[in-house]
Amino acid sequence: MDISLQALFAALPIFVAAVLLIGLRLPAKKAMPIVFLVTATVAVYVWEVSLNRVLASSIQGFLITLAVLWIIFGAILLLNTLKHSGAMTTIRQGFNNVSPDRRVQVIIIAWLFGSFIEGASGFGTPAAIAAPLMVAIGFPAMAAVMIGMMIQSTPVSFGAVGTPILIGVNKGLDSEGIGATLSSMGSSWDVYLQIITSEVAIVHAITGTLIPLFMIMMMTRFFGKNKSWFEGLSILPFAIFGGLAFTIPYALTGVFLGAEFPSLIGALIGLPIVVFAAKKGFLIPKDKWDFAPKEEWPIEWVSKFEMKLDAMTDKVPMSLTKAWIPYVLVAAILVLTRVSDEAKAFVKSWVIPFKDILGEGLGYTITPLYLPGGILVFVVLITFFFHKMEFKELKAAVSESSKVMIGAGFVLMFTIPLVRILINSGVNASGFDSMPVAMANFVATSVGDIFPLFAPMVGALGAFIAGSNTVSNMMLSQFQFGVADALGLSTAFMIALQAVGAAAGNMIAIHNVVAASATVGLLDQEGETLRRTIIPTLYYCLVAGILGLIGMYVLGVTDPLLK
Repeated sequence: MDISLQALFAALPIFVAAVLLIGLRLPAKKAMPIVFLVTATVAVYVWEVSLNRVLASSIQGFLITLAVLWIIFGAILLLNTLKHSGAMTTIRQGFNNVSPDRRVQVIIIAWLFGSFIEGASGFGTPAAIAAPLMVAIGFPAMAAVMIGMMIQSTPVSFGAVGTPILIGVNKGLDSEGIGATLSSMGSSWDVYLQIITSEVAIVHAITGTLIPLFMIMMMTRFFGKNKSWFEGLSILPFAIFGGLAFTIPYALTGVFLGAEFPSLIGALIGLPIVVFAAKKGFLIPKDKWDFAPKEEWPIEWVSKFEMKLDAMTDKVPMSLTKAWIPYVLVAAILVLTRVSDEAKAFVKSWVIPFKDILGEGLGYTITPLYLPGGILVFVVLITFFFHKMEFKELKAAVSESSKVMIGAGFVLMFTIPLVRILINSGVNASGFDSMPVAMANFVATSVGDIFPLFAPMVGALGAFIAGSNTVSNMMLSQFQFGVADALGLSTAFMIALQAVGAAAGNMIAIHNVVAASATVGLLDQEGETLRRTIIPTLYYCLVAGILGLIGMYVLGVTDPLLK
C-alpha cells in the first residue's frame, strides 16, 4: 500500500471524529465510542495489528483515563471546597477590585495564572484549575472552557518543569547516536538540546504574545451580547502589554537557563506586573466589558454545576489572602515536587504499576500523590482545617464533585484508549509505521522544500491525537529530524517547530476538551469548543511555520550537525 493510501486510512478516525463532533455536532459521549470502533477496525484490518495488542492498548488507555479523572476530581473538589468555605465569594470580589472588566480578568487568570500552573504541572491542569475559577467569578461555562483550552499553547512546551523537551524530545530522538555524531564534531548533546530549547522559546514568544488578545477577541465575538471582534480589539495595548510581560522573561529564561523554568518565571514576573498595571488603569480603555445578564445566556453556555456555584455561602467574609492560600499552596507544592529531588521521590514512592499488559510490552504506572490530583486533594484537606469548615460542608463538596465525574469518565474511557491504539499501531504484521507517523510521512513527501511551513502542523496533529505535547514529541521528533537532515536544513530548528506545533495542538485535543468541560460540569458541547479553538490553533501553526521558513531560508539558521 502506497504512502498516500496509508495516510488516508490513518486519518479516517480523525475525519470521523471531526464529522461527528464538529459537522453533526454530536456530543462526545455518542461520537467517541464510534470513533473508537473505527480506530480499532483500521488497526486490525488495515495495519494488521493483533487483537491482543489492540486490547492491551485499550487497557493501557483505561489506566491513563483513571489518572486523568483523578486530576479532574481534585480540581473540581478544590473549587467546591472553596465555594462551601466562603473563599470563592472573596476571590470573586478580589478580581472585581483589580478590574471588573472581563477582558482584564482573562489576561490575569487564564494567561498568567494559567501559564504558571502549566509551568508547574502540565497534565492539562491549567484548564482544570482556571476554567472553574472563571466560572466561579461569573464567566459562562462554555467561555471558560474555550479560554481554558487556549492556555494550552505558549506555556505548554515548558510545562511540568520542561517535560515536553527534557522527556519528549530526549526520548523521541536517538540521543545516543546523535550525541556521538555531535561529539565527533566538537559539540555535545547538551549543547544541541539547549539550541532546540532556545529556538522553541523564541518562536513561542513571537507567536504567543498575541494569544491574550486572541482569548479576549474570541470571548467578545462568541460570548458578547454584540458578537463583536472589535470589543476585544479595543483593549489591544493592554493585551499586548500582558503578552509581553510573560513572553519576554519566558524567552530569556529559555535561552539562558534551559527548559525547566520559562513558563514558571515568565508567569511569576508577568503576573505582579500586570496586576499592578491593571489596578493603576495603565493602558486600559475607558469602556468596561462584561457578559450579558446571566438570564440572557443560551442554555448551552451554562451547566447545572455552574448554577450551583451561584449559591455562594453566607459566611462571614474572610481576607483575600486567606481565600487565596489554597491556590498558593497548590502552586508551591507543584513546584516543590517537580524541582526538589527529595520531594519528588517522596510523592513518587507510592506507585501502582501495570507492566507488560497482556504480554505486549505495554504498561502504565499510576502515581496518585505525584499527579496533580493528589496534590489538589491534599490541599483540600488543609483547606478544611485552615478555613474552619464543618464536616457536612466537605461532604457536600465531595458529593458534588463525584457526580461531575460520571459524564467525563464515560467519554474518556473511549477517547484515551483509541489514542493508545493509534500510537501503539507501529507493531504490526503489515510493516507500516504507526498511524501518526504514516500521516506525517505523507505530508513530508508531498510538500518537499517548504516542509518547515508544515512542521508545526505535524506536531499539532500528534498532539491532537495524543492530547500531549510530550507524546507528540516522542512520536515525531525523530521523523522531523530525518526530514530536516534529508533537506539539508537545521535539524534543531525543525525539532523546535515540532515542539511549538505540538504545544498548539493541545488546544484541539479532544480528551483535553472533555477534561476541561468536566471541571465546569459542561459536557455534550465538545464540538462547539473545537469549532472555536481550531482558530487560534491554525494561527499558531501558520505563524510558527512562516517563522520556520524565514529562519531556514532567509536567516540561514544552522546547528552543530550542519557544520
